[in-house]
Amino acid sequence: MTFLPDLTTLLTYSLACTVLFITPGPDMSLFLAKTMAGGRKAGMASMLGAMAGCCVHTLLAALGLSALLAASVTAFMVLKIVGALYLLWLAFDAVRHGSALNLKDESKTEVSIWKTFLIGVGINLTNPKVVLFFVTFLPQFVQAGDPNASEKLVFLGLYFIALTAPMAAVMILGADKVIALLRRRPKVMRAIDYSFAGLFSAFAVKILAATAR
Repeated sequence: MTFLPDLTTLLTYSLACTVLFITPGPDMSLFLAKTMAGGRKAGMASMLGAMAGCCVHTLLAALGLSALLAASVTAFMVLKIVGALYLLWLAFDAVRHGSALNLKDESKTEVSIWKTFLIGVGINLTNPKVVLFFVTFLPQFVQAGDPNASEKLVFLGLYFIALTAPMAAVMILGADKVIALLRRRPKVMRAIDYSFAGLFSAFAVKILAATAR
């Protein structure tokens, strides 16, 4: 199966995806807010919507990156360098500003599951940070000269969804406890921020060091 990365790459990518997932952001805020307002079904609907958006991002990024790689290996490598610099900026921003868990106070009411699903899709597709993440993060795990790069890019994107969806479901089931943990224990939030910053800085330094040789 040529689309499978080597075990070391897959384990490293899994760690990165996990740290990215547990770092509070727009998607986590949406899942938790909808769960508290409309119950677990609403939370699951918003999560499935966001994951559907990630599928779209994965396919678009894989097609675009594959076309770029086919046109110019050098251009693909330049994109990886830009991506490494972007990861460094994300790491710096995480330490400077910290994670954001923005939960609007919504009264509990009967919600449309389909409408909540579409909200999840819309928020995910229109989030520029998600677009930048898929375009700059996925290439870090593919070699510029890899003839199976397109298949690996698709696999990595779908693997991200398969890995994080169960974690999101568990988080939604325990939404009240998750919110209490993140709001009442700022040290936990800072630990997550520094873990995120450290890991993504390491990725950035690794790719920059490799291209400097």
